[in-house]
Amino acid sequence: MRFLVTGMGKKVKDQQEDLKKTTIKKEKRKAVRRTREPKWDKLDNTAHLFPVIAGENMTNVYRISVTLNEPVIGNRLQKALDMVLPKFDGFNVRLRQGVFWYYFEENGKPAPEVREENTYPCRYILQNRNNSYMFRVTYYKNRINLEVFHVLADGMGGINFLKELTYQYLRLSHPKLREQEGDRLSSDTSLNLEDSFLQNYKKSHAKNYRSGRAYIIKAQKLRSPEFGVMHGYLHIPQLKEVCKSHGMSINEYLVAVFIWSVYRACLHGAPASHPIRTAVPVNLRPYFDSVTTRNFFVMVSAEFLPEKESYTFEEVLETVKESLRSQINRENLEDIFSYNVSNEKNIVMRAVPLLIKNLAIRSVYTKSALANTSTVTNIGNIKVKDVYEPYINMFHSFLAMSKGQLLKGTICSYQDTLVFTFSSVLAEPVVQKVFFRTLAKEGLDVTIETNGVYYE
Repeated sequence: MRFLVTGMGKKVKDQQEDLKKTTIKKEKRKAVRRTREPKWDKLDNTAHLFPVIAGENMTNVYRISVTLNEPVIGNRLQKALDMVLPKFDGFNVRLRQGVFWYYFEENGKPAPEVREENTYPCRYILQNRNNSYMFRVTYYKNRINLEVFHVLADGMGGINFLKELTYQYLRLSHPKLREQEGDRLSSDTSLNLEDSFLQNYKKSHAKNYRSGRAYIIKAQKLRSPEFGVMHGYLHIPQLKEVCKSHGMSINEYLVAVFIWSVYRACLHGAPASHPIRTAVPVNLRPYFDSVTTRNFFVMVSAEFLPEKESYTFEEVLETVKESLRSQINRENLEDIFSYNVSNEKNIVMRAVPLLIKNLAIRSVYTKSALANTSTVTNIGNIKVKDVYEPYINMFHSFLAMSKGQLLKGTICSYQDTLVFTFSSVLAEPVVQKVFFRTLAKEGLDVTIETNGVYYE
């Protein structure tokens, strides 16, 4: 009996051990499956628009580039991208279509191929030809270009990624830098993927922005796929003095000069039935203490309605200054994005299938697209770590075209130089000429550089 009991005990013990091993194997298999299952994430509130309206003729792609003090070596840049991309979850994704919303899914494919630039910028990004990624990296001579589909991030998120890509490239090019810095990300680089719209919105159902029709520039276009780029370089201390004389910030002044240039070049000082209205994206991070790398901005509109003949330059400047200052405050900015978030969180809206949502979004966008003459965005002053400054000459940025907006402006600066960039598909640079001549008349030294489209 004692033997039988011992035997039965051993048998039970063996069965328990087998069961334990089987359980462990199952858990391991589950763990492997879990690690293989790609992570997913929601789009931020602004990003919902871009997949719906994007296409070959309206790419929703922006470019930020950095010019180095040395030629760029393509295979080295590819290696830098291969090293940096896995550290950025916000860029290491592909876009998927669900039943009710688009969503991001982790992209396990190799980084997109880095190519030498040989086409016009801001082209539509075909994900199936780009390893399913929604950004591209190209280079030309001393310049590294990052082009981003806006669904991923706004300009601040793009700068965040480009700086780290540039740092890594420079470390590969200069072993002393790598010894000093290693391959770690900079301490001031954010990896935050918070949807700051959802985190900061307040319940609101009141629409708080203008959507009436604006004056639209109509003129002959460049031949497809031509795309005109014109940079104007300004010395910031000199620019500050001129802005101070008008009682304006740099952003207010340059937006106002842009509107003045449209008024003089296109309307020739005549009255108009629709206002010249320029959309001005406002970075919300400083207002809401956010470090997100996703989209976190809203649009305000600088507006000037020429109701009579021949307004003066000073009158236009004053009108634009008042228009912007009345809108750029925390309360108004909060109202703007809270209205949009409230619509997204509406229970009825959430339950509507994506196909129907897309039709509704496209219809609303088509009606509102003509509410602005153009867009002028200010990326701000781009700062890099001191150790990399000797290797970096300048940053540039510009936007693709959108419905009704065939000319856009982008402002960015590095150290003591500000560059105002026009991107356009208009055949004649008439607005650009008035803009830079006006700055010259104001006593500013301007250096102009173009991609050659207007001189072919």
